[in-house]
Amino acid sequence: MQRLLILFTLFPSLALCDPLKIEQIATGVYVHHGQHKDLNAGYGGDICNTGFVIGEKGIAVIDTGGSPKVGSQLREAIRKVSKLPILYVITTHVHPDHSLGNAAFKQDKPVFVGHGKLAEAMALRREAYLRNQAEWVGADAAGSELIAPTLAVANTHEIDLGGRLLRLTAHPVAHSPADLSVFDTASKTLWTGDLLFVERTPSIDGNIPGWLEVIEQLRGTPAKHFVAGHGSTSKPLGTALDDEKRYLETLLADVRNAIKQGQSMEQTIPSAAGSERGKWLLFEAVNRRNVALLYPQLEWE
Repeated sequence: MQRLLILFTLFPSLALCDPLKIEQIATGVYVHHGQHKDLNAGYGGDICNTGFVIGEKGIAVIDTGGSPKVGSQLREAIRKVSKLPILYVITTHVHPDHSLGNAAFKQDKPVFVGHGKLAEAMALRREAYLRNQAEWVGADAAGSELIAPTLAVANTHEIDLGGRLLRLTAHPVAHSPADLSVFDTASKTLWTGDLLFVERTPSIDGNIPGWLEVIEQLRGTPAKHFVAGHGSTSKPLGTALDDEKRYLETLLADVRNAIKQGQSMEQTIPSAAGSERGKWLLFEAVNRRNVALLYPQLEWE
């Protein structure tokens, strides 16, 4: 009790947290669907899909949200379902909306799991992410930290929750510099992190050709269920991957063509991937950022 009082005194946003709303999509597999907001001032920390998988021995959490408060709300949701120990906290990639809730689980002393290059990505971005966190989530920023993995996955690795194996795959640069996917072999549920966006415009922080290759790898997974980094779980996996592939290929072709025609980046931003407008949420803001990142990459091909 004294420990809890000290924790709540230091980080008041963790006190009296209402649990996140969760959905069971398969036996032992629970998901919270984040809101469709852009990551900007006042976004609140709850925009990505988070969740957990329960085995006979314990629980693995997969992504924890964008603040210690959101992480604590996820933890409360877990405790309403199961009192088994939280053995693993898996971070699918470095982005703050997925990783800055990890601090809420330090009390469980889990193994923190991530891509072999996640620690390096965290070190490079730590200062900027923590500096911006107060603007992003206000008082809920208290206690935010980027927690490097204690288990780093270089290629593939399996973890056993007790009668339940999770197969972890570290991917080459795709959506981000350090993407990790998780496949629950018991329920055949694939957690993609931000390697897959549903409904929401895919956001690029890596390499489109590499991402397109990973999409085909994900397509080969024998999944009956999937959890994207953002968006619903109701669309068939193949259809969701097709939609994302179409957007990325269209964007890549349009930016390359604009450069070939001598258009500046400022001229390219309003037109690139214009045929995708109306098919995705947050299109104007996210597509603009995608073009701004992609144009300099392709300019010197």
